[in-house]
Amino acid sequence: MIIASGKWAEQFELEVKTSALRQAASAQVLGLRGMVEKHDFLPYAAARHPDVQDLLRSPQDRAIQQRVNAYLADMRETTGASALFLIDLKGLTLAASNWNLATSFVGKSYHRRPYFEDALSGKRGLFYGLGLTTGESGLFIAEPVRALGSVIGVVVVKISLEPLQRAWMRGGEPVVLRDSRGIVFLSAVPEWMFHSMHPVSPVDERWIVEHAQYGARQRFDVLPWETETPRGMDSFVLRTKVNGKRANLLALDTPLPELGWTLTVTSDMKEVVQARQAAFALTALAVALALVGIMYWRLREKRFKEQQSARVELERRVEERTRDLQEAHAFQKAMEDSLSVGMRARDPEGRIIYVNPALCAMVGYSAEELLGCSPPYPYWHPDDLEKQARESDAALQGRAAPHGFESRIRHKDGHDVITMVYTAPLVDAQGLHRGWMSSVVDITAQKKAESRQREQELRLQLSARLASVGEMASTLAHELNQPLMALSNFAMAARALAAQGPSDMLSGALDEIVEQSKRASDIVKRVRGFIKPQRALYEKVPIATIISHTEAQLRPEQQRHGISLRVTLGDDGALVQGDRVLLEQLLLNLVHNAIQAVQDLPTQQRCIELTSARIEHAVRITVADHGPGIPAEHLDQVFTPFYTSKADGLGLGLSICRTIAEAHGGAITVENRSAGGASFSLTLPTVP
Repeated sequence: MIIASGKWAEQFELEVKTSALRQAASAQVLGLRGMVEKHDFLPYAAARHPDVQDLLRSPQDRAIQQRVNAYLADMRETTGASALFLIDLKGLTLAASNWNLATSFVGKSYHRRPYFEDALSGKRGLFYGLGLTTGESGLFIAEPVRALGSVIGVVVVKISLEPLQRAWMRGGEPVVLRDSRGIVFLSAVPEWMFHSMHPVSPVDERWIVEHAQYGARQRFDVLPWETETPRGMDSFVLRTKVNGKRANLLALDTPLPELGWTLTVTSDMKEVVQARQAAFALTALAVALALVGIMYWRLREKRFKEQQSARVELERRVEERTRDLQEAHAFQKAMEDSLSVGMRARDPEGRIIYVNPALCAMVGYSAEELLGCSPPYPYWHPDDLEKQARESDAALQGRAAPHGFESRIRHKDGHDVITMVYTAPLVDAQGLHRGWMSSVVDITAQKKAESRQREQELRLQLSARLASVGEMASTLAHELNQPLMALSNFAMAARALAAQGPSDMLSGALDEIVEQSKRASDIVKRVRGFIKPQRALYEKVPIATIISHTEAQLRPEQQRHGISLRVTLGDDGALVQGDRVLLEQLLLNLVHNAIQAVQDLPTQQRCIELTSARIEHAVRITVADHGPGIPAEHLDQVFTPFYTSKADGLGLGLSICRTIAEAHGGAITVENRSAGGASFSLTLPTVP
């Protein structure tokens, strides 16, 4: 029983700490993804700048080079990136944001960098490593520069993760980030840096050295970790050294598949050990009390039988009975002295007439100091004298609570002890009331355990509130991404046009900036409407207007990817009661997902059908594509927050769509088409 209770307490504490680790890991992953996504658009935008493409065609033109240098430096200053630079097809840097520094990238060759090789093949490059020029670590994101369908160069942005590492080092619990080969490249514990979870294969070592991922390092020792995975847990126990001291940690791995990294968060195992020890102590005490009670009952039975036998042969066995009583009394005294529960007897006036060693150890006074004392007793707490006097009077008058009462006493050396006191009448063998017998149990450790549990619950409530704040922040980040991207593109276009002089195109670009700014402001107002529904602005809106506005906003992206959008209105006069901006945003998300699903298909298959039809007192809008569809086992998860099949997605788009639909009294469903592709249906109630 004792062992089982200890294991149960240990398992319970492990589950509580694992749950807290999951929440901490979610917050860290959200921060990492946010840091990457903040700069993800930079190389894409820079690759489409006219001066960038002109410099790749005319690398000897110093005037163009100076403009590109200034443009990249301005983008770096605005976005907070570490560096931006432009590379030609041979890997030679033509322009960089740090062109005027001693560590300038201009003229340096980066042809052996993996991100350059990926971008040169037309893919988006992503690579973490030490810089060849500066020796400083960072995350490199590369985007190919295309002209007339061909790659003519590469734009690269470098992001520093050192602020994140410094924040980890200031924290109380170690955090570790590993690459796909198990090598630690970011850690709150410096001595773990550039160590591996397992021996690195010769092939991987050659690849790392060839691409100089971690500078001149050619060896990656195995981490000094000893791990053990508890049964039924996704966390594991980690035994190692931190700052030269032995440490037992509970750790949890969280993969980031889109980056090829694994995040490990840890927490000290001290609370788990304390919970197990407290369970051992309490269970042992309960078992000891039960055993003592059984032994005491058996002793009384034995004495009763002996007394009956003595009455029959009283005169013949007086001497023998006296000897037996003496032995029994000695045995009883030995039992009372061995009890871990304090025992105290008082006469009807409240004078102490008996104490056992356990009570003396509990209060710090000897039996000689306690026997004969009347209230107030020397171990009463000076702050609770009135309360303890009332409780003592109630016990002496036979009004003590049958389930006991809690009492705080003061040990002779000055520290406080919390006890539970149980009082019963003291009756002698003749049935006469001789006073009161009290048992005193030390529950100080139990009270401390309860206090720790309350503190843990408060921390869990705080983590839940932080998770709610994180989800709302992620919602805003997802919904504002499109208008902010458009604002950035139009602003850069306007800057380029302004340099060429006033024109109608410049005026149009500025109008688009104003329109996208208003749209971003409307999105923020609508998201605030979700928090306080009384702020929502609902009106009668024609379905045809919502569809036409959505089609107009998506037309540039359709043309860029060569995708056709076929619109069929079954009832163009249908009206719904709702928020026009939110409904357009919902439909925009559905069509944008369909564009991503078909953009890699052959040109003749890049088609999306958008239809509407009246069904009784509602209207159904369907967005269907010819893409790969959704795996059957994932159909019930697509509307779950943070579920995504995209490498760079947050997993919030469809969750937000469902929230908007339900806020308007409607519903949204998804199914796979028999001819291939997926079909999303939005049903909204109509109004007269």
